[in-house]
Amino acid sequence: MSLIWVTRGRTWGFRFLLDGGLKDPLVEYDAAFSGIEDRPEACRRVGGKVALRFQDPLGRKDVAGRVIPHDFVVSGLSADEIESVEDGLRLVWSRPEVADRFARIWELPKPPSAG
Repeated sequence: MSLIWVTRGRTWGFRFLLDGGLKDPLVEYDAAFSGIEDRPEACRRVGGKVALRFQDPLGRKDVAGRVIPHDFVVSGLSADEIESVEDGLRLVWSRPEVADRFARIWELPKPPSAG
């Protein structure tokens, strides 16, 4: 599974936390989320990839009081298993490099680099 992950923290704005191994993940991200930018939740197949968005499962909010969204572009074999936001939560959010990492970093004053 390859993941591009965009989210924000408690005090820092939207950043790529995972770049899917790409030099410019913004191109893939924009293509995947084109037309669904304003939806609070989404699960859409685009070619062999899945655009997945859900609100933070623990209800964490930024300093402005907004629930933090998590956007993913999922590719690889596991993308075939994602048909809904619920599937995405089970298959993507539960991964240690996602849920555990976000638990460690969301309150940092500066975001970590993508990788």
